[in-house]
Amino acid sequence: MKKKLTIGLFGFGCVGSGLYEVLNRSNLLNATIKTIVVKNKNKQRVLPADHFQYDKELILADPEINLVVELIDDADAAYEIVTRALRSGKHVVSANKKMIAHHLDELIALKNQNNVSFLYEASVCGSIPVIRNLEEYYNNDTLRSVQGICNGTTNYILTRLDKEGKSFDEILKDAQRLGFAESDPTLDIDGFDSKFKLQILIAHAFGVITLPADILNIGIRNIKEQDIRFAKEKGLKIKLIAASEKIDQKVIGYVAPQFIQEDSFAYDVNNEFNAVTIEALFSDRQVFKGKGAGSFPTASAVLSDISALQYDYGYEYRKKETTQLNYASGFSTRLFISSTNPDKLKLIPFTEVEETFSSKDYAYKTGTVNFGALTHELYRNHPELFIAFFPQTEGNFKLAPVEENVVLQNTF
Repeated sequence: MKKKLTIGLFGFGCVGSGLYEVLNRSNLLNATIKTIVVKNKNKQRVLPADHFQYDKELILADPEINLVVELIDDADAAYEIVTRALRSGKHVVSANKKMIAHHLDELIALKNQNNVSFLYEASVCGSIPVIRNLEEYYNNDTLRSVQGICNGTTNYILTRLDKEGKSFDEILKDAQRLGFAESDPTLDIDGFDSKFKLQILIAHAFGVITLPADILNIGIRNIKEQDIRFAKEKGLKIKLIAASEKIDQKVIGYVAPQFIQEDSFAYDVNNEFNAVTIEALFSDRQVFKGKGAGSFPTASAVLSDISALQYDYGYEYRKKETTQLNYASGFSTRLFISSTNPDKLKLIPFTEVEETFSSKDYAYKTGTVNFGALTHELYRNHPELFIAFFPQTEGNFKLAPVEENVVLQNTF
């Protein structure tokens, strides 16, 4: 039997306004939005001003509201809203991947203590239903790896770099003008957004909870035209990949540019599209592809969570309760490093060098690097340096762990 859901909605931006429209179009849900709370009184919106409130207590203190939908950008404000809602016995649906990545363990405990559900399908890859598939379909399968293109902004930029030969700065400005990139694009182009999503995927794939400082994210901000040319000469493309894999009883993960072969799931994933590939022992490799952002695609994921809540659905986190896996940050990988200044290549200690090239205005080196030698600050502080991983065996990375585990301090 369907439960009646009375919704308090925080936020009426791209996703919030999309949810309002798709919810009103659907006649299958026993759910209505009672109150919408927004921050800015002066912002123009598609609905008249009398549809909005500005005091969060009108939702959090309302006993009639049994579902809080949080769709705001501010991770700290979202954390306050979500924790208070859970403590007051309200179900919560959220799309705030940064807030979830920083506080998932605490949020799971809170929802368990108060016997409510906390759902967040929209936090990872927009319209792609990957979290619930990991929770339900793959629960009894032995997962080997999860990786994907999880950020539409960077994929849009890399697609145009590959096809048009324009500079990174030119295409970034176009992306900002078209609304694909924020005025401050740091979260996207430095890989933080993809990292937060990867943390959530690792939790549902392997039952391992990580913190942002655990996972290294290398972005695309330092990519050069010569790097694109290098890839093309070898029949490869460059994509920003969020990747995780189980090796023995360890889980490893990273976000970084990667050279992609033609037979890879990511090769023809272009523009703002996202894709996630899941490899398991019995079901082999499956690919989910769709729009990773945007008003209606993301709102559709929120709507799916609302629909599931009508039947008291909740993530069970069975893998988290039973896992024997640990997260490991120590392993080695094949790497490509380039710079306009050959001396900068010395910043990264290679354990094995395969190839070097140096000219007047461009140099690169390839070989094997201990992953612990890489830090977020390394490429942020040296804009001449571009770092990319090589494709691994059969298009899927197979990384060899090393003895030491390195704690990577690059939280955002």
